[in-house]
Order: sequence, then C-alpha cells, then structure tokens
Amino acid sequence: MVVKIRLARFGRTNQPFYNIVVAHARTARNSKPLEVIGTYDPVPKKDPYDPSGKLHKDIKLDITRAKYWVGILEPKYRPGLPPKHKPTVVKD
Repeated sequence: MVVKIRLARFGRTNQPFYNIVVAHARTARNSKPLEVIGTYDPVPKKDPYDPSGKLHKDIKLDITRAKYWVGILEPKYRPGLPPKHKPTVVKD
C-alpha cells in the first residue's frame, strides 16, 4: 500500500495548526494516520527570550522516525529513468 508523509490540518478559522503525519495515500486529509511524527504551527509568534522581537514559526519533528519513514518510502529506482546496472567488462 502507498504511504505518504503529509500535513493534517487542525485548529480554527484563520488559526491553522498542522500535524506532520504518515498516512496511507488514499485516505482523507484528517483521517487517522499510521503515525504522527511532528507538528507545524504556521502562525508567526514572538520569542519571549529573543530581545530583537523577531517572529518565528514552530516546527517540531521526530528526526529518528522521519528518517525511518523516508528510508521505507524511498523508491528502489528513480521513476522515468532506467535502473542502474553493474558495468559489464568485455575480455578479449
């Protein structure tokens, strides 16, 4: 079955909040995922510990689980290109 890493939207109108999820490709956006690997908050916020007052967006991601899923999802070959073969050696 095809699996994708994508965003599932939560929150209210004009205040979105996203979960970074691993889910089957044919399921709805907010259906139950296989695993939640992180969160993304796109609403800019001020950092209380930064005196410059710069705005930032929060992203939290479990790197070890993301690497695991990317390793599983990596295709065995690149689409549109022929698979790589070992070089052949011709002896005279």
